[in-house]
Amino acid sequence: MNEHHLKEDFFKILRLLSSKEDLSQRDLSGHLDMSLGKTNYLLKAMIKRGLIMVRNFYVRDNKIKKVKYVLTKEGFDVKLQWAYEYLKRKEQEYLDLKRELEKDTGNMNFGGDMENADMDSQDTLEEMI
Repeated sequence: MNEHHLKEDFFKILRLLSSKEDLSQRDLSGHLDMSLGKTNYLLKAMIKRGLIMVRNFYVRDNKIKKVKYVLTKEGFDVKLQWAYEYLKRKEQEYLDLKRELEKDTGNMNFGGDMENADMDSQDTLEEMI
């Protein structure tokens, strides 16, 4: 499994568990639109890495019937760090795209009001549409 995709999947699970702790593997699988087997694999890896821990929800006939997945302090810290990295990456993608669009449209001022944009840039945009 690609390390980048693994990190994204971990992040999705961490985000979901931080908002709803009482989700079963099947619930997580459904919310994240991934197979139950993949969800199980990811949860086991996250437990091994210390990102989440398992609490017994209730036991019946000496068998665990439901478990609760809880973020550890490490899991919470990792979630925050990955959220920060994600936002920085998206900000850079936005700036790159904005620069590219400005270059392609003759340095038109995106994000400002169209009334104050110079007429040549506005004409170019209208021609494109």
